[in-house]
Amino acid sequence: MRPIPVVKAKNLAEALGYLADGGKPLAGGTDLLVAIRKGLEDPKLLVYVGELPELRVVQELAEGLEVGAALTHAELLAHPASERLPILREVLRTIGSPAIRAMGTLGGNLVTASPAGDSLVALYLLEARVRLVGPEGERELPVREFIVGPRKTALKNGELVRCVFLPYPEGQPHSFFRKVGRRRALVIAVASLGALVWVRSGRVERARLALGSVAPTVLRPQEVEEALVGRPVVPEAWVDLVPLLSATTHPISDLRASADYRRKVAGALLLDLANHLARL
Repeated sequence: MRPIPVVKAKNLAEALGYLADGGKPLAGGTDLLVAIRKGLEDPKLLVYVGELPELRVVQELAEGLEVGAALTHAELLAHPASERLPILREVLRTIGSPAIRAMGTLGGNLVTASPAGDSLVALYLLEARVRLVGPEGERELPVREFIVGPRKTALKNGELVRCVFLPYPEGQPHSFFRKVGRRRALVIAVASLGALVWVRSGRVERARLALGSVAPTVLRPQEVEEALVGRPVVPEAWVDLVPLLSATTHPISDLRASADYRRKVAGALLLDLANHLARL
């Protein structure tokens, strides 16, 4: 593996100049450095942006929370503003180890665009918007348009993620996140399910579901979301939706799990959600 030079950008403008010349932004490096070692990435230059103030903002706005791309998972968890987004906190607590959470960033997870990226489940549930900056100025994309495939994004040459805008959900939805893996610690999910569920008088008023590791990108099974409306929050009332949820998935078989196993786990996680809500 050839040595790759690293430069530390003094400001955002300088960073963008390096990116326009073929550089790759580096913050925590928990995904990028692994990809380089595996030969999946071979950048001309690494541009360290992890300390740029423009990428480390946490701003509470009336409609939601703006989180800088270089803020670490641990910093976001420790910030009082994150308490308004319980689903984000639930997901961030499960990422890697304390050391990984102290280095990894929300922006890095977005750009890696792994179907198993836990934080992406929360971003899809919150219907996050990704704010980009590049040679042509700034633009914004919904997270579902930013991630276009496994390890593929809508980033243009010379662009980087400046921040992520996380809208506050209306009302007080119940939050749920669970993932299944092959071990208890440092789990890479073979399947995961996150949910925001609004409940009134013991019945589902509205639901958002997001599945990880069962499709090329995080999956929002809208047919199941719609079918849940009006149902009582008891597992027996959801049993018929298990095959429907499984059928929406498009998993692969790999060293961690077969496609069939991932489908079955996804369906079982729906009943886990029902059990969780029934106990509240």
